[in-house]
Amino acid sequence: MGEGFVETLPSLAIALFIVLITWIAARFAVRISDMIVGRTEIRTSLKHLVDTLVRLTIWIIGLFVAAIVVMPDLTLASLLAGLGIGAVAIGFAFQDIFENFFAGILIMLREKMRIGDIIECEGITGKVEHITLRETHVRKLSGELTVVPNSILFKNPVEILTDVDQRRHDVVIGVSYDTNLDHAADVIRRAVENCEGVLATKGIDIFAQEFNSSSVDFMVRWWAGSTPRAKWETRDKVVRAIKAALDEAGIEIPFPYVTHTFKETVPVSTLGDSSKPTP
Repeated sequence: MGEGFVETLPSLAIALFIVLITWIAARFAVRISDMIVGRTEIRTSLKHLVDTLVRLTIWIIGLFVAAIVVMPDLTLASLLAGLGIGAVAIGFAFQDIFENFFAGILIMLREKMRIGDIIECEGITGKVEHITLRETHVRKLSGELTVVPNSILFKNPVEILTDVDQRRHDVVIGVSYDTNLDHAADVIRRAVENCEGVLATKGIDIFAQEFNSSSVDFMVRWWAGSTPRAKWETRDKVVRAIKAALDEAGIEIPFPYVTHTFKETVPVSTLGDSSKPTP
């Protein structure tokens, strides 16, 4: 047994040397790939995918050569046959890992959802910071980092909030029933048009939406920046401007009224009067 181990030492040394050469070659190949791909305009996620595939290809070739050195009887056909049998067992054991792996490749290949986009998926809203072959790092708007498996982002609808630079926002405003609705709509429109950050050139929509319990409600829609920050900033300015404009025009924004109806006459008496109340 000892003699057999001694005989295999040269082969093991050569195999370790091949692994070392493979590691060095993989690093240089990734650098060359970065130089070539860096001259193009492809997305960052695709650059990461190219680097990973280059590194993986070199390592597969290097490990195969090292295995042949240690086991001279090993052939490509026998290796592929062994891998075929092992792949089935590995596939069942690591099904989730492979699912996320292939989902990561498809996410990197598709045009939408780039690094830097703000997305919303399965209750998670945040900025995409990094995409790997297994997971995507999403920085939530409150600062926490969420590591999302790629299969979740691939199998579920993903809302990309920053796919374009502008998007439409809305708010509901109610006015009292005795208000002239045309006049109120005109006051609201002028107030929104003068708000900073609102893209008035893309149009402002003001629709009388419904008869509410104490008011007639308007749906006010405008265009502004697509980021959540732009949404909240312009909404703040729009609400403040509409409130000031309606107050200046003498138009009431009502709070809920409560009306009591009695079937019979309610007796009324003056405070402090001890006499019998008059119906």
